[in-house]
Amino acid sequence: MTKSTRTGRPPVHLISTEADNLTNLALGVAETMPQVSELLLREIARATIHGPAHIPSDIVTMHSTVQFKDEASGAERTVRLVYPAEADISAGRISILTPVGAGLLGLREGHSIKWPDREGRERRLTILKVIQPDRGL
Repeated sequence: MTKSTRTGRPPVHLISTEADNLTNLALGVAETMPQVSELLLREIARATIHGPAHIPSDIVTMHSTVQFKDEASGAERTVRLVYPAEADISAGRISILTPVGAGLLGLREGHSIKWPDREGRERRLTILKVIQPDRGL
């Protein structure tokens, strides 16, 4: 099930506080990481914004655990989407400031997106499962 808009990309949903934090983060790295900054800002700009208690449970948010499939290779990965200071790929924690991290943010289980990898090649990623963090709400 892949839903898309006129841009050919599925809808994006974000938590209001995360959208603000991520906007500031993307603007802060615009000169050192222009590609990721631009991609992240573009996704934030087209997102539907929700309060923390109203984000659907099958949406990729910060600190959620995401199982996704790279359709080109068939490889499935499970990662936790985190802020740069928390990133540790060997522990399965992927930074939001990577092309894959920025591409996963805000997507829903079952959605796919074409997204550039670090080398600039477009890959189709499909979200298989999302596990939300405990937000203490």
